[in-house]
Amino acid sequence: MSIGFRVLPLTRRIDADLVRQFADLPVANVSDAMNRMAAGGAALRPMHGGGVLAGPAVTVKARPGDNLMLHKALDIAARGDVVVVDAGGDLTNALIGELMVAHAQSRGLAGIVIFGAIRDVAAIRAGSFPVFAAGVTHRGPYKDGPGEVNVPIAIDGMVIPPGDLILGDDDGLVTVAIDDAATVLAAASAKHAAETAQMDKIRRGENPRAWVDETLKRLGCEGV
Repeated sequence: MSIGFRVLPLTRRIDADLVRQFADLPVANVSDAMNRMAAGGAALRPMHGGGVLAGPAVTVKARPGDNLMLHKALDIAARGDVVVVDAGGDLTNALIGELMVAHAQSRGLAGIVIFGAIRDVAAIRAGSFPVFAAGVTHRGPYKDGPGEVNVPIAIDGMVIPPGDLILGDDDGLVTVAIDDAATVLAAASAKHAAETAQMDKIRRGENPRAWVDETLKRLGCEGV
């Protein structure tokens, strides 16, 4: 076994029906349903023109500045998968550009996440294929390895085992474990329904605010 330089099979994926249901929910509601403990960090931002990212994670642990294993992951990922790359957050070299994005899109992948840099951002921004990254640079990558495919990775404290759900919108990214997905979906759906009802009340001018003073009094705030 070559630790640090290997390609493993993806043996388990979150159910496609669950992916479709999560795609209809705001990332913020899913995050709240997990007590705000599964965030991918504020640095990862959507670079595409708009649209939700949702799918099972094909994970890549890459050497910063090198995209050899990312190329391999794009070639073996299945339709609907999201290739998620931990490149250490390094912004020295771009790991993808419009050619690789076009390749991923042609294979039916659901998106790409790079904890690192990209380039050709104007072309990516003009499209709807979901791409999240931490930054932009014109400097291209190396292709020497090492790296690993389909191993657990971590992005700014968010642990992503291969096959787990990766979900992204304009607010950022969150991951949901396969075994927790049904429970999180139910809680996030309830949260979304409650917020939708609250928004209707706000628009009707029926938004009670007594809870603010009640909370301040409970916490011992002076002057309330």
